[in-house]
Amino acid sequence: MFLDHKFTALQLDIINKQAELYNCVGPIHVSMKIINLRKLFDYQKTCMDMPTESDAQMQVHKLIAEVTRQSHQLMEQCLDEVLDLEGWDKTTLQMPAGIRTRLGKN
Repeated sequence: MFLDHKFTALQLDIINKQAELYNCVGPIHVSMKIINLRKLFDYQKTCMDMPTESDAQMQVHKLIAEVTRQSHQLMEQCLDEVLDLEGWDKTTLQMPAGIRTRLGKN
Protein backbone atom coordinates (compact mmCIF):
# COMPACT_ATOMS: atom_id res chain seq x y z
CA MET A 1 0.00 0.00 0.00
CA PHE A 2 1.32 3.42 -0.89
CA LEU A 3 0.16 7.02 -0.85
CA ASP A 4 0.02 9.01 -4.09
CA HIS A 5 1.15 12.63 -3.78
CA LYS A 6 -0.22 15.39 -5.99
CA PHE A 7 1.80 17.93 -3.97
CA THR A 8 5.34 17.45 -2.67
CA ALA A 9 6.30 18.43 0.87
CA LEU A 10 8.17 21.42 -0.62
CA GLN A 11 5.10 22.55 -2.57
CA LEU A 12 2.94 22.35 0.56
CA ASP A 13 5.54 24.42 2.41
CA ILE A 14 5.49 27.07 -0.34
CA ILE A 15 1.69 27.21 -0.25
CA ASN A 16 1.75 27.55 3.54
CA LYS A 17 4.30 30.34 3.46
CA GLN A 18 2.34 32.25 0.80
CA ALA A 19 -0.88 31.87 2.74
CA GLU A 20 0.81 32.81 6.05
CA LEU A 21 2.24 35.98 4.54
CA TYR A 22 -1.17 37.07 3.36
CA ASN A 23 -4.52 36.88 5.08
CA CYS A 24 -5.58 33.59 3.48
CA VAL A 25 -5.95 30.66 5.86
CA GLY A 26 -8.07 28.29 3.76
CA PRO A 27 -5.15 26.75 1.86
CA ILE A 28 -3.14 26.41 5.09
CA HIS A 29 -5.89 24.44 6.80
CA VAL A 30 -6.19 22.03 3.88
CA SER A 31 -2.42 21.75 3.47
CA MET A 32 -1.92 20.99 7.17
CA LYS A 33 -4.55 18.25 6.98
CA ILE A 34 -2.65 16.73 4.06
CA ILE A 35 0.61 16.83 6.02
CA ASN A 36 -1.04 15.22 9.06
CA LEU A 37 -2.69 12.54 6.92
CA ARG A 38 0.73 11.66 5.50
CA LYS A 39 2.10 11.28 9.02
CA LEU A 40 -0.84 9.08 10.03
CA PHE A 41 -0.41 6.92 6.94
CA ASP A 42 3.33 6.53 7.55
CA TYR A 43 2.66 5.53 11.16
CA GLN A 44 0.18 2.86 10.05
CA LYS A 45 2.67 1.53 7.50
CA THR A 46 5.32 1.28 10.21
CA CYS A 47 2.93 -0.64 12.44
CA MET A 48 1.99 -3.00 9.60
CA ASP A 49 5.68 -3.77 9.05
CA MET A 50 6.11 -4.98 12.64
CA PRO A 51 6.20 -8.79 12.78
CA THR A 52 4.66 -8.95 16.28
CA GLU A 53 1.29 -7.53 15.22
CA SER A 54 -1.68 -9.86 15.68
CA ASP A 55 -4.11 -10.41 12.83
CA ALA A 56 -6.69 -8.16 14.50
CA GLN A 57 -4.12 -5.39 15.02
CA MET A 58 -2.98 -5.73 11.41
CA GLN A 59 -6.57 -5.34 10.20
CA VAL A 60 -6.96 -2.19 12.30
CA HIS A 61 -3.79 -0.67 10.82
CA LYS A 62 -4.83 -1.64 7.29
CA LEU A 63 -8.25 -0.07 7.78
CA ILE A 64 -6.83 3.16 9.15
CA ALA A 65 -4.22 3.28 6.36
CA GLU A 66 -6.84 2.75 3.64
CA VAL A 67 -9.24 5.37 4.97
CA THR A 68 -6.30 7.74 5.42
CA ARG A 69 -5.25 7.11 1.81
CA GLN A 70 -8.76 7.96 0.61
CA SER A 71 -8.94 11.07 2.80
CA HIS A 72 -5.52 12.19 1.58
CA GLN A 73 -6.61 11.87 -2.03
CA LEU A 74 -9.75 13.94 -1.35
CA MET A 75 -7.85 16.65 0.52
CA GLU A 76 -5.22 16.92 -2.22
CA GLN A 77 -8.01 17.28 -4.79
CA CYS A 78 -9.62 19.91 -2.57
CA LEU A 79 -6.37 21.90 -2.32
CA ASP A 80 -5.86 21.66 -6.08
CA GLU A 81 -9.37 23.02 -6.67
CA VAL A 82 -8.94 25.78 -4.06
CA LEU A 83 -5.77 26.93 -5.81
CA ASP A 84 -7.63 26.92 -9.14
CA LEU A 85 -10.61 28.82 -7.73
CA GLU A 86 -8.37 31.45 -6.13
CA GLY A 87 -6.22 31.72 -9.25
CA TRP A 88 -2.86 30.64 -7.81
CA ASP A 89 0.03 30.21 -10.24
CA LYS A 90 0.36 26.42 -10.31
CA THR A 91 3.97 26.57 -11.51
CA THR A 92 5.38 28.89 -8.85
CA LEU A 93 2.59 28.38 -6.28
CA GLN A 94 2.32 32.13 -5.84
CA MET A 95 -0.93 33.56 -4.57
CA PRO A 96 -2.53 35.95 -7.05
CA ALA A 97 -2.01 39.63 -6.32
CA GLY A 98 -5.76 40.27 -6.38
CA ILE A 99 -6.37 38.36 -3.15
CA ARG A 100 -3.21 39.32 -1.29
CA THR A 101 -3.85 41.28 1.85
CA ARG A 102 -0.83 41.56 4.09
CA LEU A 103 -1.52 40.63 7.68
CA GLY A 104 -2.05 43.74 9.78
CA LYS A 105 -2.81 45.93 6.76
CA ASN A 106 -6.18 46.69 5.17
